[in-house]
Amino acid sequence: MNSLVQLNNVNKQYGSTRALDGVTLEIPAGRIVGLVGPNGAGKTTMLRALTGLIDYEGDISILGVEPKNDRPQLMNKTGVIHDIPVLPPWMTVAQVLQFQGEIHTGFHRDQCKAMLKTTEITFDKKIKHLSKGMKTQLHLAVVLSTDTQLLILDEPTHGLDILFRKRLYTAVLEDYFDETKSVLISTHQVEEVEHILTDVIFINHGKVVKYESMETLNEKYVLLTVNKEEAEKAQEFNPLTENSMLGKKIFLLKNPDRGKIEKLGEISTPSVSDIFMGLMGGAS
Repeated sequence: MNSLVQLNNVNKQYGSTRALDGVTLEIPAGRIVGLVGPNGAGKTTMLRALTGLIDYEGDISILGVEPKNDRPQLMNKTGVIHDIPVLPPWMTVAQVLQFQGEIHTGFHRDQCKAMLKTTEITFDKKIKHLSKGMKTQLHLAVVLSTDTQLLILDEPTHGLDILFRKRLYTAVLEDYFDETKSVLISTHQVEEVEHILTDVIFINHGKVVKYESMETLNEKYVLLTVNKEEAEKAQEFNPLTENSMLGKKIFLLKNPDRGKIEKLGEISTPSVSDIFMGLMGGAS
C-alpha cells in the first residue's frame, strides 16, 4: 500500500478533554476520504495535527514528513483549504499569484489564471474587497494549480451557496484528483460529497469509530422501509436505528439476509449520515 498519510497512536489532550484518543490509520494514494463526526468529535484537532498547527503525542507521517517537525516542507507537498481567511488582505489577486509562484516551484500560473477567468474575480482587486465566495474560489484556484499529492479540505464551503459548493467539488475532481493523489474532506454537509467519496472515517470523542470504503459500507448496511404492519417482523433483524416517515417505518440494518427482508418492504442504500447515526447508537 502506497500510503500518503500515516497516523500511529496519535493523542491530543486539552485539559481533561482527550481531543484525539489513540488514532491510528493510513490513507493511500488515489482515495477521496470523508472525515465525519459531530461537533467536538476531534475532526478539527486531527486536521490541525496533520497540518502541523498543533503539537501532539504519537507519530504522523505525510509524504514522509512529520508535521510538527517540518511544517514548511509539509506545506510544500500539501494543499490545504480552511474555513478561515488565510490570504493576505492587503494583496491584490495578481500579487497573490506572483507570491505563490515565488515560494512554490510547482505553481502553474497560467492554469490558475485560466481557472479564475471562469469567475468574476479580477486580478487588480484586493483580497479584502472580495466576497467570502470569491476568496474561496481564489484560494481553491491557487491550491489546485500547485503540484501537491494531498489536498485537505476543512469545511471549505461553509456559508457558501449550493451552486458554488457543487462547482468546488467538481473542480477538485476534474482539476486535481488522480490515482497518485488523495483528498481528505471534513464537512458537516456530507450529503453533498458522499457521491465522490471512496472512503469514510467516522470519528467521535477523539476515537476513530470506523474507517471503511464506501463500497464496503454499501455492502454491509441497508435501509428497509416497511408498512407499520410489518414493523414487528423488521425488528427481528435487530435494526441499528428506527424512524417513522409518512406512515411508514424505516430501519437501518447491518448484514441482513436480503432475501428475507426484501419480502417485508423496500430496500435502499443508506446515506453516510444514516450509517453514522446507527454506529453512534452503539453498533459496531
